[in-house]
Amino acid sequence: MPADSLDALLGRLCSGDRAAAEQVFLAFEPYLRMVVRRQLPTRLRARFDSTDIVQSVWADVLGGFREAGWRFGTVEQLRSFLIRVTRNRFISRLRQHDRSLKNEEASAVASPATHEPSPSEVVQADELWERLLKLCPAQHRAVLHLKRQGVALAEIAVRTGLHPSSVRRILYELERRLATG
Repeated sequence: MPADSLDALLGRLCSGDRAAAEQVFLAFEPYLRMVVRRQLPTRLRARFDSTDIVQSVWADVLGGFREAGWRFGTVEQLRSFLIRVTRNRFISRLRQHDRSLKNEEASAVASPATHEPSPSEVVQADELWERLLKLCPAQHRAVLHLKRQGVALAEIAVRTGLHPSSVRRILYELERRLATG
């Protein structure tokens, strides 16, 4: 938007014209969003919306024009003021976010999440186990039982007397049968 039309809008804005306020907001909004995005760390981009910050700033600025009688002599003064207020609002929101993030981390450390399987997950696991037992030859069931207990492949080989590659082959063959059957 040309500077002379912004000067005219500023005059109308200072006199309380709502249409001028909307046009000034539309003129400055992309620039102020850019101010926020440039300061926003990459890790927080999903949690912050620059539009929310700019809109909350603008709501306060409009209140200042109406209730406090703010006036700006030039567009540059208004722009500088809006940049300063936008940065301050962003920093304030960032600090609030950091506090809430620290609280979340502290509560996660204080009470570690333990995943208890739901009843339907237990039923599904039992059904899968029964299918695996039906597909597995009787001489390989010891391998399957040890694997279910979480025993490492090398340890299964030691306990069953099989070679580690044989244990691996048995498990791969069982997986193939499960996928096709």
